[in-house]
Amino acid sequence: MNTRLLPLLGFLLLLALLGFGIWWSSTHDLREVPSPLIDKPAPQFSLPLLEFPTRSFGSKDLAGEPYLLNVFASWCFACRDEHPILMQQGKRLGIRLVGFNYKDEAADAKRWLAQYGNPYDVVIADLPGKVAIDFGVTGAPESFLVDGNGIIRYKHISPITPEVIERELLPRIAAMRGGGP
Repeated sequence: MNTRLLPLLGFLLLLALLGFGIWWSSTHDLREVPSPLIDKPAPQFSLPLLEFPTRSFGSKDLAGEPYLLNVFASWCFACRDEHPILMQQGKRLGIRLVGFNYKDEAADAKRWLAQYGNPYDVVIADLPGKVAIDFGVTGAPESFLVDGNGIIRYKHISPITPEVIERELLPRIAAMRGGGP
């Protein structure tokens, strides 16, 4: 084979890969990361309460009721965008809102909630991040909608917005209750 053609073939291959990447990214939502846990049981957990670290709270305490597990941290800048939405519209969901404080010092998390308000029904703390690994958390904020049978029905990566509440959460919550699609 002519060695002069190798650079040209390499360049054409690179162009083909670049073209495929551009096509793929234009046809897929790059923020949508499918979770292998969707429609599977949520991991069993028991974590200390943020306000009362000697007391535990976990999946057994949530058995039989749907909930939204919201991963947040005081160090998370995107959580500051999400937090006012949860303060204004969290109760509108009509299910328990569980704050999952992720890899955060308790004093920092308490100070953050005191400053911005606390929309959660309960706040648990996962300082080492071990339970977060079980859930497949990649960072904060992330949210998991879990039905009354303990099955994860939806995962949202990035801040919850009013649009996410309207288009994703409320219809799924209605469906879990048997009142929607």
